[in-house]
Amino acid sequence: MLTINYQATSLQFETDPEVFSPSGLDLGTESMMEQLHTKDGLRVLDLGCGFGFVGIYLATQYPHDRVTMVDVDQNAVGLSKMNAQRNHVTPTILQSNGFEKLTGQTFDLILSNPPYHTDFAIAKGFIENAQHQLSMGGHMYMVTKRRTWYENKLKSTFGNVEVTELNGYYVFYAEKRPFEKQKQNQAKEHTLSKKLQRKYERQPKRRHRTK
Repeated sequence: MLTINYQATSLQFETDPEVFSPSGLDLGTESMMEQLHTKDGLRVLDLGCGFGFVGIYLATQYPHDRVTMVDVDQNAVGLSKMNAQRNHVTPTILQSNGFEKLTGQTFDLILSNPPYHTDFAIAKGFIENAQHQLSMGGHMYMVTKRRTWYENKLKSTFGNVEVTELNGYYVFYAEKRPFEKQKQNQAKEHTLSKKLQRKYERQPKRRHRTK
């Protein structure tokens, strides 16, 4: 049995060596939670829930949230169900390969600490499906050890992304916006890029002295 004390809340969890993160609250997830801005009454998805800290913590703090937790691993799902019961909350917990069992559902907030030591296929599916199944104005938070690919993918999918470096991790935040607003933001960024390029091209080139 593991006790996690976080933000003045003490929660009890059973963990397993084969389920992320067996030693307790990992630094990446903690960094993501530190950046989280949320409120009560949202439809929340803990995507890749592990032993269940994120979804269970949010369910204890925001009792009117409708929390859904999914993981592809059967052991993770079993632990999350036991841990939810142990901490007296009742989120929906499903064994699902990403969004496979969530067809037709819409969420206001999606949080994920994806496996970043593998290829990008899992994260690609998470990001693309999250954009599709978020409500308009809904938010996605993601944390990884890598920056470039995730930043580019989130930006190309959502049209916007904010990145915060914290504790050796990168916390990404993206918002689902109307398509026209995405296009306007992308156009502004393109215009700014062109202006910077022209400014650079107008700068006089330095001549190298020859001896």
